[in-house]
Amino acid sequence: MNRRNFLQSGSIVSVSLAFAKAGHLFSEVTTLDRWRTFQVTTRVEVLKTSGKTRVWVPAALLIETPFQKTLANTVNCEGGTAKMVESKGDALGIIAAEFPSGVRPILKLTSQIATKNYAVDLSAPSKAPKGDREELEHFLRPTKLLPTDGIVKATASEITKGAKTDVEKARAIYEWIVDNTFRNPKTRGCGVGDIRFMLESKDLGGKCADLNALYVGLARAAGLPARDVYGIRVAKSEMGYKSLGASSENVTKAQHCRAEVYLGDYGWVPLDPADVRKVVLEEPPGNRPLEDDMVKKARTRLFGSWEMNWMAYNFAHDVALPASNGAPIGFLMYPHAETTEGRLDSLDPDNFKYEITSTETTSTNG
Repeated sequence: MNRRNFLQSGSIVSVSLAFAKAGHLFSEVTTLDRWRTFQVTTRVEVLKTSGKTRVWVPAALLIETPFQKTLANTVNCEGGTAKMVESKGDALGIIAAEFPSGVRPILKLTSQIATKNYAVDLSAPSKAPKGDREELEHFLRPTKLLPTDGIVKATASEITKGAKTDVEKARAIYEWIVDNTFRNPKTRGCGVGDIRFMLESKDLGGKCADLNALYVGLARAAGLPARDVYGIRVAKSEMGYKSLGASSENVTKAQHCRAEVYLGDYGWVPLDPADVRKVVLEEPPGNRPLEDDMVKKARTRLFGSWEMNWMAYNFAHDVALPASNGAPIGFLMYPHAETTEGRLDSLDPDNFKYEITSTETTSTNG
């Protein structure tokens, strides 16, 4: 069995934890290219301290999938203590660190991962094992920002009217998102993901955590298990898209949320309508029409496949930060910190302060 390691230096604690097997959760997929390995390092330093300081950082995905193997999460927090807090249903690992008053709070998390491009062939049913009912029900539930009733349910019903199969429903929602939403460059971070507000206000602009959350909420309302996959871009795109990759090894602001939908004959299917809208807005020369050849290629490719120049963190919503005095957060894709004066702004890495870097360490066949 593949292994994932969590190592903490400072108090010198080493804990080995087994991967959850992908098993029935994942479809048989057509894999592309090769496994690539990356080292992603997150360094957090709280500049303005007040009393005890707590820091929370998302770890790399806790389960093995056809697109990612997490090889190790290593933590250094000299003068403080750190532990891994897990929520297995969402493949969520939170590095939760605590520093006493008077200690300079610096945490360094190094995640080593292997990724591989993957696609699900939707032209014919696969031999995907039947999904586990309890796990699929988990990805049908409403959350605070992803309700499945009211205007969300009504919109999903209208979009999927006339669709005869789950694949047709999933594709109809995808095409509706691409046709009706837009990427708003003024949105902070990756957005909020408040889908009821988006539909009621008819403001369908935002970034990936808005647009792909809207897909997930509508899919759940239509009876299709779906989930956001929160992560970060770790390398440039090798498929010709300047806008869909990291521009350098500094990926501090390269967080990106993707989505998956569960289709009975295929298993979990990757998709990313938000990145289609990113190609529209940002791919040089910018503001491309939907009829543009590059946009059409992205639209076709991003229903059923992902380029894995990206690292997944988790599937979690409504995340309670361990021992925090603040409210739960909608999702965990950025470092967070808290002092006795309150929670820091996770979208302000320069004043927070944190930096994330990514280095490709090997590139081999196999």
